[in-house]
Amino acid sequence: MTDPRLDHELERALEERARRGLKRETKLDGVVPGVDFGSNDYLGLSRDDAIASALTAAAAYGVGGRSARLLAGGSVLHEESERALARWLGAEAALLFPSGYQANIGLVGALVGRGDAILSDRDNHASLIDGARLSRARVIVHDHCDLGDLERALKSAAGARRRLVLTEGVFSMRGDRAPLAEIDQLCRRYDAWLVVDEAHAAGLLGPCGAGAWAEAGVEGEHRLCARLVTCGKSLGVAGAFVAGSEVLRRHLIHAARSFLFTTAPPPPIAGALLAAIERCQNADDLRAKALGNARSLASSLGLPAPAAAIVPFPVGDSGEAVKLASTLRAAGFYAPAVRPPTVPVEAAGLRLVCRADQTPTQVEQLVSLLREVRVSAASASSRAPTRAKVTCVAGTDTGVGKTVVSALLMRAAQRSGHARYWKPLQTGDDDDTATVRALSGAPADSMLPNHAWFPLPASPHEAAAAAGQRVDVSALEGDYQRHRAAAADRLLVEFAGGLHVPIDLDPAVLQIDWLARMDADVVLVARAGLGTLNHTLLSVESLRSRGLGVRALFLVGPPHASNFRTLAELSGASRCYEVPTFDDLAPAALDAWIDRYDLAELLHV
Repeated sequence: MTDPRLDHELERALEERARRGLKRETKLDGVVPGVDFGSNDYLGLSRDDAIASALTAAAAYGVGGRSARLLAGGSVLHEESERALARWLGAEAALLFPSGYQANIGLVGALVGRGDAILSDRDNHASLIDGARLSRARVIVHDHCDLGDLERALKSAAGARRRLVLTEGVFSMRGDRAPLAEIDQLCRRYDAWLVVDEAHAAGLLGPCGAGAWAEAGVEGEHRLCARLVTCGKSLGVAGAFVAGSEVLRRHLIHAARSFLFTTAPPPPIAGALLAAIERCQNADDLRAKALGNARSLASSLGLPAPAAAIVPFPVGDSGEAVKLASTLRAAGFYAPAVRPPTVPVEAAGLRLVCRADQTPTQVEQLVSLLREVRVSAASASSRAPTRAKVTCVAGTDTGVGKTVVSALLMRAAQRSGHARYWKPLQTGDDDDTATVRALSGAPADSMLPNHAWFPLPASPHEAAAAAGQRVDVSALEGDYQRHRAAAADRLLVEFAGGLHVPIDLDPAVLQIDWLARMDADVVLVARAGLGTLNHTLLSVESLRSRGLGVRALFLVGPPHASNFRTLAELSGASRCYEVPTFDDLAPAALDAWIDRYDLAELLHV
């Protein structure tokens, strides 16, 4: 009999997902339970008779791709569809991949590698994120559609061999549009190249539905090197094209691993795409209906005007979003909840997708249902506690100066707002809470009690074991949620030791694992001197691997100009600060430092 331990571990992981409101629907038969406001068939072409009839190509070419394209897979229909796509978008050439995910991974990995830099919007699709990670290039995540932050990131990547900016034309969750013309200007200024994922724009925006880049109307020299068009949305079929130069196409054939080492899409799919591209170019009537439904829905709900056909309906709590989706389903409408990791924690809601085949009456009925829910939610939220913004002060190691940095942040917060400080796990004889209070001058009610304090100066799991105890991670999480709800403006959380310090071992939970669930801004504290480059960059890499960025990096100790410059360039941190060893560690010394640096933006005050 198979050893059941792995299944037991996986079952516990599923139970944890359910506890956090993240359990997904596992009915995968594709049957839409009601009026469809959830799938991406924007123009309704997935059931178009002319496109469906193109599947008769199976009679001539068979139903299978047989092998990779370079091993005689595919058919002449693949190249015909690629030429048709290129003509539609006004590109030199295109290459067909089996899926959008494979196309993004193959494209990014073929364009950049070690020594290069990727500038990625924080809200990019998972396929772009994973393509960036797998490429082994340095990845710098910038704030969503923030041109100033993108420019800062481009400046920090000045030493890279090649710089690649990744963005969606229309973002898949927010439904907003990237400022492509302005991004292209920055790419020209800083010698970078631009990739635009047109998944949710092609077929809807631009002349003949040619996408967000076509609508942006950039003329003359530009830095666009590739566009991606997925085929399962407006085109109603499957697969994805990468469009660009003829040289890019030939390069991808040789260098995109997700093209080289996978079976070609079946010939009937390529044949259907030929018909779909022709139909989509001439579908101004369907575009007008889908976009009109989206504008009507958003306007009636008092939401921002959509860039295309996606209308986000914010809820906040994952559990409440799931309940709302269930309520709509019972009323005959399919609008699934979107939750982490698809969206950030506390950004759960509904992703309402408008289509050409929805009637005005159906849109009005959905509006009425959501208005009723919104009134009920507003009444409930007026009685519910607010949730503070959270800043987590984490370190590359123990003794690097996290407590001094926490005191600086608390003292700065006192100037124009209110914050509470919490050291969840304290070990040894130190009392960091008392130190922060003394240095920051914060009132007593701003200092929250430790969740646990163990005498042994060691990692939390070891210190707890020495005291005959263990850290109950569920109870720790419960304390965190209560403190966050009670904090007025900001909750400042100081970790114990480094990011990979264990909290508990059964199951293994590291501090960074908890941090990934906290929805917190990360402030990373490191030593300024010898040895900091390796420790700091490894910590940054660990944070990135869990989808976390560094909002600010503090280097504590005697200033080291070379280390500061190197980490400012390589860490991807939005802000970098040097904190010297204070001759007299007292509130006046902290004030003198704060007067030199503006921490207001960092603290959102």
